[in-house]
Amino acid sequence: MPLKKIVVLVSGSGTNLQCLIDKIHNKYAQIVAVISDVPDAYALKRAENTGIAAKTFDYRSYQNKNLFYDDMLIYINKIEPDLIVLAGFLKILPEKFYNEYKNRIMNIHPSLIPAFCGKGYYGLKVHQAVIDYGVKITGVTVHFADAGADTGPVILQKAVEVFQDDTAETLQKRVLGTEHELLPEAVKLFVQQKLEIIGRKVYIKKSEAHND
Repeated sequence: MPLKKIVVLVSGSGTNLQCLIDKIHNKYAQIVAVISDVPDAYALKRAENTGIAAKTFDYRSYQNKNLFYDDMLIYINKIEPDLIVLAGFLKILPEKFYNEYKNRIMNIHPSLIPAFCGKGYYGLKVHQAVIDYGVKITGVTVHFADAGADTGPVILQKAVEVFQDDTAETLQKRVLGTEHELLPEAVKLFVQQKLEIIGRKVYIKKSEAHND
């Protein structure tokens, strides 16, 4: 059986992409393209170094932002991926993406959704908000994305302790380590067809129908 095809959308350095390359690519699935909205994103170099197609749609160069999303969707549709992974992609995709790829777009967020998520919560801003609020636990969420901001069904979550002397930077580093564990795990479950969505709940099938 051919490997399922994945497209990864990125905006930055691509450490989560690298984990998918190391743990998933050509083992459980094939990353067929990496797309960035930022031309100099280092994630593109990671793709090129692995022989994966690297494509840029420069958001800043589009006066009509609708055309940016249209062009990206046309490119993705030609690939016909089984899964789209948002790995540090900082734009909120319009509804037409979710209509075409319902329950096939996966996102990772550096908090325990529904806490510290939604519009404006990205990067260090999430971790600074966690520290400012004074919570003792934060974490990582992998979820199916929908037309809202961080509102889709949760696939996996894992907690990360917040230390008293944490800064946004030290907390981000620890949370990122957990992201690197959780995202490949969620993608593997998807490509092995072990995820079932009923309402807002994502159930993980326990049967071992697929061998590693």
